[in-house]
Amino acid sequence: MVQVRAVHPTHADGNIDIQAWMAGISEQVELLDTSRLQRACEWTQEVRDRASESEDLWATAEVDCFRTGLEMAEILTTLQVNEETLVAAVLYRAVREEKIALKEVKEAFGPVVAQLIDGVLQMAAISNLQSPTRDNILGQSDGQLTNVRKMLVSLVDDVRVALIKLAERTCAIRAVKNVDRKKRYLVSREVFDVYAPLAHRLGIGTIKWELEDLSFRYLKPNAYKEIASFLDERRMDRQDYIERVLGNLTEQLTHAGIVPDISGRAKHIYSIWRKMQRKNIEFSQVYDVRAVRVLVPELTDCYTALGIVHGLWRNIPQEFDDYIATPKENGYRSLHTAVIGPEGKVVEIQIRTFAMHDEAELGVCAHWLYKGTDLNSNGNSYDDKLSWLRQVLEWHDEVGDGSEFVAQVKGDVEQDRIYVFTPDGHVVDLPTGATPIDFAYRVHTQVGNTCRGAKIHGRIVPLTYSLQTGDQVSIMTAKGGAPSRDWMNPNLGYVHASRTRSKISHYFKQQDKDKNCTAGRLLVEREMRRMAIAGVDYGKLSTSINFKSADDMYAALGAGDLRLAQIVNAAQQQVEPSFKPKKQLDLTLLAGKSKAASSSSGDIQIAGVGNLLTTLASCCKPVPGDAIMGFVTLNRGVSVHRQDCLNIMNMAEQDRQRIIDVDWSSQSEQTYPVNIFIEAIDRPGLLSEVIMVLGNEQVNLGNVNTQVDKTTHSATIAMTIDIPRLDLLGRILDKISQLPNVLDVRRRKNG
Repeated sequence: MVQVRAVHPTHADGNIDIQAWMAGISEQVELLDTSRLQRACEWTQEVRDRASESEDLWATAEVDCFRTGLEMAEILTTLQVNEETLVAAVLYRAVREEKIALKEVKEAFGPVVAQLIDGVLQMAAISNLQSPTRDNILGQSDGQLTNVRKMLVSLVDDVRVALIKLAERTCAIRAVKNVDRKKRYLVSREVFDVYAPLAHRLGIGTIKWELEDLSFRYLKPNAYKEIASFLDERRMDRQDYIERVLGNLTEQLTHAGIVPDISGRAKHIYSIWRKMQRKNIEFSQVYDVRAVRVLVPELTDCYTALGIVHGLWRNIPQEFDDYIATPKENGYRSLHTAVIGPEGKVVEIQIRTFAMHDEAELGVCAHWLYKGTDLNSNGNSYDDKLSWLRQVLEWHDEVGDGSEFVAQVKGDVEQDRIYVFTPDGHVVDLPTGATPIDFAYRVHTQVGNTCRGAKIHGRIVPLTYSLQTGDQVSIMTAKGGAPSRDWMNPNLGYVHASRTRSKISHYFKQQDKDKNCTAGRLLVEREMRRMAIAGVDYGKLSTSINFKSADDMYAALGAGDLRLAQIVNAAQQQVEPSFKPKKQLDLTLLAGKSKAASSSSGDIQIAGVGNLLTTLASCCKPVPGDAIMGFVTLNRGVSVHRQDCLNIMNMAEQDRQRIIDVDWSSQSEQTYPVNIFIEAIDRPGLLSEVIMVLGNEQVNLGNVNTQVDKTTHSATIAMTIDIPRLDLLGRILDKISQLPNVLDVRRRKNG
């Protein structure tokens, strides 16, 4: 199945005749506008000729962007691709060699062609880094190669990108015969490990077989030559024998009223070698070296033909498979049988309809998991996407090309994993949304512990950066460095993977308890100041959340076993006012209910009263989770305040008798206004970034007041926001505190 490089039509001077070449392409593929493809050929030829006259002399027989572009287009015509795909293929090599800018392509041929080329360039990232190997990497063996293939598929939003890349790699493996041995090995290894399996999984059989045979030829030359010699020795005899079988079978099928298309099927060399290795047999025991393929119009004709074949020759029972009645997992359908043919020789015969054959050859439902390498797949998003890509090949024929087609299929399969490169070119799989810290801990725990920064393609990025498939990630470490406790704060976005979070937590557990206790105490004190919570009894607080002492609670927080939000919520519930009402006001006459009743109005549970109007005090703006109390007004029902509200604490003695106990309802769905205060060094865009944080959290802004001191270049922002719960307030304060130039952000007790 090894193809020779195409012989292009030429002029008398030896230059390629583009017009004659275009005529040949037009016979195979319908072109709506031949001028675009011709213009792409002429442009590529021009830049090739200019480069060959320059000092770098890059346009050699092996690296000729013009000839390679034509060859890629010729390969793609066998897959019946559209005109834009052919144009992109002709231009791709010149763009990759930076002889033509992608911007120029977009201007000359439109955005679709430019996007196709850009997609292939992204897939080429694997070639620009270390060639993939079968070495154990990051605890993976062959899984490393699987990751590379998954990464390539995840880059593809348009199936035409994958087809162009496969055509380019086919040209590359055809051209390595005369290059140095090391380069030949690297290209062959890459093609064999990555692109042949990718073509196989997409069901593009013709490309897959050639990639396998050519790469096998250079990776195992002795085994290749041995099998090739076996085939050559018997080629003429085998061909004569097959012709006799074809003639006999054609006569019998025609007599039965079936119009067949019968041909000898070549068995490619790698497939023969692989069967010999898998079954531990000699070449003489490979039955399908002599093979015939029978194509018939209708499904019923398949079984009629099978009956005729078995009537002519005795079948080998263990070599019969009915993939029509029981299709392969990918939908592959065909009848496979082996018979003792004329002269007692074994012949393999495949019988299928023309439609089944087109599906198998063009990839709609070709050999997915059939004789494949990924036999243990359990149906994940990668397999879903491959299935989607195979369907796209069929849709392309039905729908046609253009942006409408691309928009129809783009994004149909969500990616739940991303695939990024180490500096050495190895592929690491991570969950979508992973950060450089997740990557660092995925590579090695010590790399994660000492991580201090990250670079993507050589450019420094924040540690909260969301990695994208294809990123090459380099981690900057510090000798003696240690994880930051801020990484454990889910509001800050440093860590996405639970595996990473557990490793960081384990690190802090190993540290000295005194250090954890000190760190935890500082975190609690800072958060209580920021959330405006005062008067907490930390001894009682620790007991309420199942710790023996406050120090144990601090140590657990410092080690990462306890979340700060748990302490804050418990503190809010535990806080008591500095005074107690001398007696409960009897509101039985007002409410018309018994004193023992307990009822709710809206989101407030009121002890000792029935349905009574309640309002939230504008002075302290209590929020669910705050410790609260009620004040009975003369004509507005019960006004609800925070227990540390200054207006309540400074209330006259005679008015304190009107204070009652109230609690939050557990079914709150409304929002509550909260005052926050921000101190920062003044800079342009500060307020807009704060508002952006609120917008991302879907929080409404009630009012805002800013003041700027030009002498000190300082700024203060006081604003009121509406929030439904206290933990959201903590996340908002955390995110605002991470903005550049912000010195302090906290909740204000009173408006």
